[in-house]
Amino acid sequence: MKNRLPQETSPTITTLDDLAKLANYSLMDTLNCDPDAKADGVDHAPRQVFTGHYVPINPAPIKDPEYVIHSKNFFRELGFADSMAQSADFVRMFSGDISHVPKPMRKVGWACGYALSIFGTEYIQQCPFQTGNGYGDGRAVSVLEAVINSRRWEMQLKGGGRTPYCRGADGRAVLRSSVREFLAQEHMHALGVPTSRSLSLYVSKTEKVKRPWYSESSRSQDPDMLISEAVAISTRVAPSFIRVGQLELFGRRARKKEHPKAMEELEQIVLHLIDREYADVIDKKLNTAEKLVLLAREFRGRLTSLVANWIRVGYCQGNFNSDNCAVGGFTLDYGPFGFCDVFNPHYQPWTGGGHHFAFLNQAVAAERNFHMFCTALWPLLASLTSHQDYLRQLDEIRSGFATVMQVQMEKMWAAKLGLGTFHVALFSELETLMVQTPVDYTLFFRELSMVPDDIGPLKKSFYDDSEEMDKRWSEWLEKWKSLIVSASTTDANTAQPPSRDELSRQMKLVNPKYTLREWFVVPAYSQATAGSYSLIRELQEVMTQPYAEQSKEVEEKYYRPKPSEFFEIGGLSYMSCSS
Repeated sequence: MKNRLPQETSPTITTLDDLAKLANYSLMDTLNCDPDAKADGVDHAPRQVFTGHYVPINPAPIKDPEYVIHSKNFFRELGFADSMAQSADFVRMFSGDISHVPKPMRKVGWACGYALSIFGTEYIQQCPFQTGNGYGDGRAVSVLEAVINSRRWEMQLKGGGRTPYCRGADGRAVLRSSVREFLAQEHMHALGVPTSRSLSLYVSKTEKVKRPWYSESSRSQDPDMLISEAVAISTRVAPSFIRVGQLELFGRRARKKEHPKAMEELEQIVLHLIDREYADVIDKKLNTAEKLVLLAREFRGRLTSLVANWIRVGYCQGNFNSDNCAVGGFTLDYGPFGFCDVFNPHYQPWTGGGHHFAFLNQAVAAERNFHMFCTALWPLLASLTSHQDYLRQLDEIRSGFATVMQVQMEKMWAAKLGLGTFHVALFSELETLMVQTPVDYTLFFRELSMVPDDIGPLKKSFYDDSEEMDKRWSEWLEKWKSLIVSASTTDANTAQPPSRDELSRQMKLVNPKYTLREWFVVPAYSQATAGSYSLIRELQEVMTQPYAEQSKEVEEKYYRPKPSEFFEIGGLSYMSCSS
């Protein structure tokens, strides 16, 4: 199986010493450390953090780490040699032991606090102190910032041990959830959806923790047993891990004047965010008020585009709270996510998510998160100027979110259907048919991308069939074909509509053939639990080429509707947690 990406030049980073030379800790060097923190990072008990942008943390290494997998594609992009992933010093560092890293790398990492809002409502109830000062990175420890090929990357260990924000938990991630996140990040990047990236995954051969989970074939909504699972550390990478919830934390403190430096710390984190995520589009010479307005507009564009992309590929975030919403505008925190099999506007893989985080409601959830983002900026913008114009602009940007989101969604649906412009009646009828049949979301749009003569190929995606529905589908298909033949698909500068082959080629670029269904992932992490990682690596190969026509063997295995025996099974069709 050929890799999707072309082979690049020889790697430039072949050892950890090479990587160390690129270290550049902008967050710790420019933002405020919690004044109550310990400089050596030995700070693993739950406690309130009242001020400061980060807490120094010494991660807890997993015992007897074993290599599971690394991202060959991302290594290639970074210029890393593949051999590094299994070298002793790399394994030691990225399984949590940073006590021997080469200089100028630092022997202490960091964790950050953030606030929580759920669907636009501020919460402090889940905080053990009932103040909100206990929310933050409970088991995610950043261990490196580096500038590689002129791009800044932050590397964060998921499952790196307890921090002051752990709220009494053990700070660990298990192999099951680590495999899910590793593969999902790889897959989403290959789908062309902005995301944090996967670097490496190591599992402990001896250390285990207990987690609630589902028994085999369980139909319980909640886990019905306690199981012992191997702990693992995956390293995820992004330009930054600043979340809407992080800005909210400092916005709330500034709004309530919780300490003398509250407004100053809000301004610092916002300007740091701009440097990390928006330096290419926001001019440093602008004043802070101008930067804030531009930031809001740019983030709105990224967030609306992101959610439209989620819908395009059938992805549901499951738990789209503000603390799971990256201000860089990419997918973050793969907890109870899922790729829908049967199309359902209310598809929701998380039993606690309700309709507010369901598949086609993600646009509304994004709007609520954007509202909280603007609320966080408001006190800073109000403090910077008596001129009301900037506040008015921020309010207009916030109120315009739904309109921008609708434009992005219509553009996306038009592209999936091979149309130059969105056709309301055609799409409305299609949505009704997809629910009533019902259809497999990925298979349907991929088969439609073949521009079939009749509904025969589309029926590969049907989970049910009837003569009455066939008739309605045939009528819809004829309407669709008459539209794609019309001028709706033509470029303004060309006289002819695209050929059938060209239309099919264009549609296949936006309608993937393969998506990471949970029933593919469960066998992979189950085998990994038994010490075999071959299926994880096979899934990595297949799912990093989601638009490609792969081998017949791959097609037979991964291009098919969900088998009936996998419906309504706990941990496979839905989950209450994913730790």
